[in-house]
Amino acid sequence: MDQNKPRHEDFELLQTPLTEEDFTNTDPWRVFRILGEFVQGFDTLSKLGAAVAIFGSARLPKENRYWQEAALTAEMLARRGLSIITGGGPGIMEAANFGASKEKGKSVGCNIELPFEQKPNPHQDISLSFHYFFVRKMMFVKYSLGFVIFPGGFGTLDELFEALTLTQTDKIAHFPIALYGREYWSGLLDWIRTVQLPAGCISESDFDLLKVTDSPDETVDYIITECKAQGFLK
Repeated sequence: MDQNKPRHEDFELLQTPLTEEDFTNTDPWRVFRILGEFVQGFDTLSKLGAAVAIFGSARLPKENRYWQEAALTAEMLARRGLSIITGGGPGIMEAANFGASKEKGKSVGCNIELPFEQKPNPHQDISLSFHYFFVRKMMFVKYSLGFVIFPGGFGTLDELFEALTLTQTDKIAHFPIALYGREYWSGLLDWIRTVQLPAGCISESDFDLLKVTDSPDETVDYIITECKAQGFLK
């Protein structure tokens, strides 16, 4: 790692000690910051009500079709009375917060401190800031009735597979997970089906944990229908 790059809290917490320094003077104190972030998140979002989390790349501009479709998807979900939660940054996250605010729905951003890319977008009614990814991810899972995963990079994949793992292992309710953009996701899904499945690493039934969608209408219908079927919405 470039020693001149700024380090953030996750890096410092997860770094392996290389000296005999007494880390009881440092790491235990980070627990209080972690605890504080959990308390702040729980306290702020506990009365949010029904919400859907929308994920996707921070790098896609407003002119990109997925930006426009993410904004429309969020707008349509907000019209149905659902709050929208995003990572609070630019790109797809900004599109979703914009769509929710356009419909005057609750627009939440769970921002993360990063040395690059992440700057809070201006379309958030509720804006939280986290130092630690694992605390932030807890907020998405705990306060969302479903996930919509637009095209994105490693961070987006992280959120996708976190949700799939938790549902596959019954750690959380099997809420709807929509993969938006058949063209974008088809290569990944083909690899899962042709490599992981024959190898016996997953089961055929695991494909039921998600649905590929290709339009805002299809996505919203899927999220609402599944939420009602599972008793999350009336």
